[in-house]
Amino acid sequence: MSSSLEKIASDLADDTIAIMNKTGEDRLHYEVAKVLGSSSQTLEEAYLTEVRVRLAGKAAKAFLKEKVSEIAKQAKAAPRKE
Repeated sequence: MSSSLEKIASDLADDTIAIMNKTGEDRLHYEVAKVLGSSSQTLEEAYLTEVRVRLAGKAAKAFLKEKVSEIAKQAKAAPRKE
């Protein structure tokens, strides 16, 4: 993949996700992909990959945050050994 393709796809993904976070439009990336696909299937695929990577990373971070919280609660609730 060319560096200009990666840069454009990455920038578009960042912009789209920022708007999605502000507006709550969780399907906006598909609308943007449709616009891209009408003129460049290559850019559309790169963009969707960038969006998926970011959304997956966000979901994984949320999972880990919740996991750490659960572990802390369990440790707090466990009886202390003296």
